Amino acid sequence: MEHSDTEERFVSHAPGYWPEAADEQWHDWKWQLKNRVTTLAGLEKHLTITSGERAGVLLAGTKLALAVTPHYFNLIDRSDPSCPIRRQVIPSIEEGYDSPYDMSDPCGEDASMPVPGLVHRYPDRVLFLVTDRCASYCRYCTRSRVVSGVGEQEMHLDFEQAFAYLEKHKEVRDVLLSGGDALVLSDDKLEGLLSRLRAIRHIEFLRIGTRVPIFLPQRITPQLCAMLKKYHPLWMSVHVNHPRELTTEVRNALGRLADAGIPLGNQSVLLSGVNDNVATMKELVHKLLLCRVRPYYLYQCDLIRGSSHLRTSVAKGLEIIEGLRGFTTGYAVPQFVIDAPGGGGKVPLNPGYVVYHDKEKVVIRNFEGRIFEYPEPGAAHAVTRHEELLPA
Repeated sequence: MEHSDTEERFVSHAPGYWPEAADEQWHDWKWQLKNRVTTLAGLEKHLTITSGERAGVLLAGTKLALAVTPHYFNLIDRSDPSCPIRRQVIPSIEEGYDSPYDMSDPCGEDASMPVPGLVHRYPDRVLFLVTDRCASYCRYCTRSRVVSGVGEQEMHLDFEQAFAYLEKHKEVRDVLLSGGDALVLSDDKLEGLLSRLRAIRHIEFLRIGTRVPIFLPQRITPQLCAMLKKYHPLWMSVHVNHPRELTTEVRNALGRLADAGIPLGNQSVLLSGVNDNVATMKELVHKLLLCRVRPYYLYQCDLIRGSSHLRTSVAKGLEIIEGLRGFTTGYAVPQFVIDAPGGGGKVPLNPGYVVYHDKEKVVIRNFEGRIFEYPEPGAAHAVTRHEELLPA
């Protein structure tokens, strides 16, 4: 592929709905946050919304707030009421419908929280919730009960208790900062957290889970990257669901992080009407690799309340993985997982490539459907063949 062809796959949508914004304003991440679309009036200023969306916005005041950065709002196709960007961030009346399976805390985080804001489910790693705010709010948010300031619970944080717990628990070697989104914090506050964690000797590496490079690429400043670089090994998991989200600005922001030596992985959520087909997912993973981001997880949508209209079948996720495996590089194939309801952790799911398995052999199929046999160690025929090669 020629360089010019690659460039055409990344576009800028600025200034879009904000033609009055000066360049220096548009590229200021604090201006982006101050000018988010957060109200019904602000939404109707730019879009002709449906009655279902209007009802959803009114509901959002008591469930999960509406907030969309100007950068991300510009990605909405105003001529398409089913726009995959629109479905992710504009509330709808369906959020008020609970299915029999919906849960307030689908990942069981509250039950695994020994101190406020610290989730310790896996033996050697913890999730450290450091804020309840995000640059924009995804309508399928797993923590909608506590983020945005209007959910059914408050997010209680106590950093000193968290640090004390981590200092005591020497089995913890990996800390993931999330929230909310840690990158909405100021450089100074974020560095304060990272430096305290780095001072705990048994913590080997740090991770940040964030959607900010996609919602708010202006936040990824050279100053931020220089600060993060001081705390290696530091990894980052970003969250991109649709190829349209990978704009010129986002690619450049991800490039700055990669140039700072931060390994980047992507976590997508499988969403109905957004990315639930092989073609869209293939375009997404290929663009991610061009941005130096490794597709990491594809999540089955959690059973969060009011998200049933965005959930797909598990079979759809397996179909997508099967449509990727063997048809593109292995670097581009994420691991499909379900975060087991109630706190069971991530469970990997794969298409049925094992046809038969016993003590003698495993029979497998490849991406083309062809069948192959692989002998198990110790199988009789394998031992016989080995003995034939022994010297007399």
